[in-house]
Amino acid sequence: MSDFDMMALPPQLAAKVAEAGLTTPTPIQAQAIPHAMNGRDVMGLAQTGTGKTAAFGIPLIARLMEEGGRPAPKTARGLVLAPTRELAAQIAKVLRDLTDLRVQIVVGGVSINPQIQRLTKGADIMVATPGRLLDLVERRAIRLDETGFLVLDEADQMLDLGFVHALRKIASMMGDNRQTMLFSATMPKQMAEIAQSYLREPIRVEVSPPGKAADKVEQSVHFIAKAEKSALLIELMDKHRENRALVFTRTKHGADKLARNLGRAGFAVAAIHGDKRQGQRERALEAFKSRDIRVLVATDVAARGLDIPDVLYVYNYELPNVPEAYVHRIGRTARAGKEGQAVALCAPDEMPYLKDIQKVMKISIPIASGRPWEEMPDPNAPQKSTRGRGRGRPGGRPGAKPGGAPGTSKPSNRRRRKPKPKA
Repeated sequence: MSDFDMMALPPQLAAKVAEAGLTTPTPIQAQAIPHAMNGRDVMGLAQTGTGKTAAFGIPLIARLMEEGGRPAPKTARGLVLAPTRELAAQIAKVLRDLTDLRVQIVVGGVSINPQIQRLTKGADIMVATPGRLLDLVERRAIRLDETGFLVLDEADQMLDLGFVHALRKIASMMGDNRQTMLFSATMPKQMAEIAQSYLREPIRVEVSPPGKAADKVEQSVHFIAKAEKSALLIELMDKHRENRALVFTRTKHGADKLARNLGRAGFAVAAIHGDKRQGQRERALEAFKSRDIRVLVATDVAARGLDIPDVLYVYNYELPNVPEAYVHRIGRTARAGKEGQAVALCAPDEMPYLKDIQKVMKISIPIASGRPWEEMPDPNAPQKSTRGRGRGRPGGRPGAKPGGAPGTSKPSNRRRRKPKPKA
């Protein structure tokens, strides 16, 4: 008998859970599922890769099965909102493995007409990104007044992506008598306002401090000039070409440029970001999962929703300017209790980002090479004039008096002021 058998799941669901290989609940599942099955609103805080999808999926399916009935045309009995297409696809896959209920996915980046057609019969569970869902509502392809269950997954990223107004609009279309579950890896200040608006007397379940990385992620940072990053990355990845590696950049252009450089270095590589068509993104992910390519270069669009086993290396080629994004990025490795390595490359202008990351995570990331940029000159910065400041001047004598010795400073082009005559 598994621990899931002690949760009094409907027999059909219990069988599906066993078929999926789920035997022992993760901490977030063990704490959240019983409260959610009792109809309570739940706020779940847990780092990525800890089984949050099943933590809300199992009780959602159980309650829908207990209610019985079928969805009316153009309605959804339960709604799961996710910030990205990749995460929505991952959630839909997990839910379909757990139930024979009708699970429909609606996301942007693909034709809307097939989605409209599929929704004519309604859905037991609809997994959606906020923008596409509002498009469907405006076209009267779906209505939410009969939706009794709402799940907000990775709610913090939805805030980061500016979906807060869309969330309020969607929630206002649903009835007040609904059960809401909110799951997130971090707890930014605005999240408390969201929780107060959407949840009623929620049970708060927290299995790890916000901003904490998975225990088995080995982190390190290299301090290196921006122009030298590509060469160092190639040197590091040359040591494990047989392993899969995720490489994160801040910009779409940067992802494409880096992928081209790695391709020229002989790596089987692809890039995914928001400008790629959905079909391109899906093909790149499938090739990465099947090991046809070993390196995937991505922007933060891929930091959530990627559940790919055995990703041993995550490289932060460019540090994110939002500290929580770093936590999500490195959460792509060391999943399900496995080990992984997260390597950051820090240029001089990224030092403030590194400080913020370490402050949020309450750690000091071990240094693999170089020295923190406050302790060494920035090779990319123009040399500042040090006239009149012998101390610390490149080439100057330690402890020299202001002005320095003759010949140690560049001649000034400024005109010297004539001394004022004495009164």
